[in-house]
Amino acid sequence: TKSIGKPKLGGQWTLVDHTGRAVTDATLREKGEFALLYFGFTYCPDICPAELIKMKNIVEKLDALDDVGPVVLPVFISVDPKRDGVAQIAHYIKDFHPRMVGLTGTPEQVSKACRAFRVYHSIADQDAEDEDDYLVDHSIVMYLIGPDGVFLDFYTQLTEVDEAVERIRNMIKESREELKNEEEQ
Repeated sequence: TKSIGKPKLGGQWTLVDHTGRAVTDATLREKGEFALLYFGFTYCPDICPAELIKMKNIVEKLDALDDVGPVVLPVFISVDPKRDGVAQIAHYIKDFHPRMVGLTGTPEQVSKACRAFRVYHSIADQDAEDEDDYLVDHSIVMYLIGPDGVFLDFYTQLTEVDEAVERIRNMIKESREELKNEEEQ
């Protein structure tokens, strides 16, 4: 499959991390790292944990590569601000990767971040007797963001760990080459 161009994904947003600190799209760029984003919810019974384990495996493999190293920050963004508060996010992400950042916010903040990445999310299967008992349908995609905040690539549920690692590795190498060329000019 050949694609032309790159989708316009990303933009300005503000959320709260798992420690209660305000985080913006610009905050993620402060350390000059790449970010691998996944939108999901902590009460997800199967897909979100499986995708976050996959994210952990991708990041660990990249960390171990001599030509890459620990430059990819794993980020989990909740699409369920009603149930996923700061404490819930902090508890949830500790099972995945030690560098993972968990983000949540008000419904408006979460919606703005989701719109920036065109993430679909909608409450499904809500229990009529318990308004907090529901699932959330959502897009199942990881997004790679460059140190400059620009969207670089995406990885669907069907993307295997090794394929994602190789694609991200290539993106990092290209980014470093571009930076080197800019510095030499």
